[in-house]
Amino acid sequence: MQFVSFKSLAGAALAVGLMAQGVVAQDLQFFRIGTGGTAGTYYPIGGLIANAISNPPGSRACEDGGSCGVPGLIATAVASNGSVGNVNSINGGTLEAGFSQSDVAFWAQTGTGIWEGQPAVEKLRLIATLYPESIHLVATKASGITSVADLKGKRVSLDEPGSGTLVDAKIILGAFGLTEADITPEYLKPDQASDRMRDGAMDAFFFVGGYPAGAIAELSSQHEVVMVPITGPEVDALRAEYKFFANDVVPAGTYKGQDAEVPTLSVGAQLVTSADLSEELVYGITKAMFNETTQKLFANGHSKGKFITLENAVQGAGIPFHPGAEKFYREVGAIK
Repeated sequence: MQFVSFKSLAGAALAVGLMAQGVVAQDLQFFRIGTGGTAGTYYPIGGLIANAISNPPGSRACEDGGSCGVPGLIATAVASNGSVGNVNSINGGTLEAGFSQSDVAFWAQTGTGIWEGQPAVEKLRLIATLYPESIHLVATKASGITSVADLKGKRVSLDEPGSGTLVDAKIILGAFGLTEADITPEYLKPDQASDRMRDGAMDAFFFVGGYPAGAIAELSSQHEVVMVPITGPEVDALRAEYKFFANDVVPAGTYKGQDAEVPTLSVGAQLVTSADLSEELVYGITKAMFNETTQKLFANGHSKGKFITLENAVQGAGIPFHPGAEKFYREVGAIK
C-alpha cells in the first residue's frame, strides 16, 4: 500500500480549491445599478431588481425555488444623486445601468432640454419603464386655482434649476399659453415651497414623483390645499409632441381633503443602460425581470413594485430600447 502524507493531501486540496476559485472568478460578472438617495423610491426598487437579476455561481436553480437571474451575475444597487448623475455615470462607464426619469433620459439622449449645450449621450438605451412618476400641481385653496391656466399672475414654484421638474413645468405652462413672465416664478424644492405656502408666500408649486409625496402629504395635513388637474385638449396636444409623457391620475384620498381622483400627466421611472453592453446580457436581465417568480417578488416587495409589469415596460419609451431588451419584448409580443 502506498501512503500519501497529510501535507500532500492538503496541498492538493488547496490547488483544486484555487483552480475552482479561478473558474468561479472568470464566470462572475458584476453589474452596478445607480438609483437615488437611500430615503427615496429608486433605492429600494433598485435593490429588488438587483436581487432579481443576480444569480451567483452555486445558487439554487430557479425551478427549485432559487435565483431566476442571469447565471454568474452579481448586481448591486448603488445610492446616487438620481437621474442626471446616473446617466452621466453610465456614459462614463462607472455604472452598468441606472434609474432615470423618462424625460431626463430623452433630453440626455437627444441633447435637448436640460442637456442643451452639452454633448448628447447618444448611446443611452432603455431596458424597461418601471412605474409612473406623477406630475403634481399643488395650490392653496385660498388661491382659487383650479386649472393650469389659473396660474397666471400667481406665485408659483417650478423647482430648482437643473431639475427635471423645472423643464416639465415650463413645458406644461407653454401648453396653456403661459411663460415664466406670466407668473411670479420661484425655484424651490417641494419642502421649501411647502414652507412658503404655509407662510402665505406661495400660491402653487410643481413636483414630479411617485404618490403619496411626503412633503405634500405633510402640507395637506396642516393646510387646505388642492391638487390641480393637468388635463384638457392642451395636454392632448402636448402628449403628441412629447412622447415621454403619459396620462395619469392621482387616486382619490391620496392626500387629505382630496375627495376625487385628479387627472394629470406622468413621466416613467426607467431602467437605462449603454448600447455598449452586450445584447446577450441585457436580454438575460430583461427576461429575468419579467418571469413569474420575479413579478411576485416585485409586487410583494414595494408599493411601486406592482407597476413593474411587461405591459408598463414598453410604455412612454422616449429613447431607443437596448437590442437585448427589444429582442425579449418582441419574442413575448410586448412590441411588434
